[in-house]
Amino acid sequence: MTNHSSKILVINGSYRVDGITDQAVDVAIKTLEELGSEVESVFLREYKIEFCFNCRECTQQPGDMPRECVQHDGMQKLIEKIEQADGYILASPTNFGSVTAIFKRFMERLIVYAYWPWENNFPEFRKANTPRKKALLISSSAAPGIFGRWRYSTISQLKTAAQTIGADSSGTLFTGLIGRDPGPQLPRKVEAKARILAAKLLNP
Repeated sequence: MTNHSSKILVINGSYRVDGITDQAVDVAIKTLEELGSEVESVFLREYKIEFCFNCRECTQQPGDMPRECVQHDGMQKLIEKIEQADGYILASPTNFGSVTAIFKRFMERLIVYAYWPWENNFPEFRKANTPRKKALLISSSAAPGIFGRWRYSTISQLKTAAQTIGADSSGTLFTGLIGRDPGPQLPRKVEAKARILAAKLLNP
């Protein structure tokens, strides 16, 4: 296999340990490591991130680098990890038609990537004009795959999170019909696709 020395950051918003989302992410991580990448995983279920105050203090200074939040929790360290990474895996199952609450909380704290002085009606995203990185988006749903992918907002929210931190989607992996078994196993065809998409994440 070709050796890639990329540094990939995984941000996983799943609640369930070793659920379908975790399993799909694990396959992607194993593939990336086999290809020579350094992979670091952040499980939001174990990570200390407070809710955004919506004070917009972090949005007042211009520049393409994210600004520091007034809260001193784990988010600043996570922002540093995001900035140091060459690419990303962003993952969340679908809960109530959307990303999980813990992933949404993480998304809201990405306001540090916006320049939004009080006199402006809307924000400018700091990474809009910087070189783009790549992100693999992983999700799942109890609904059938096509229905869940297009009916729910999970993938579009993962894509928005990627764009905010300066990345474009290199591929999406969506597994449907996962709610029929309390201990679902990742289908082999999904596992194969996860490997293909993980490798694609490293393509120039």
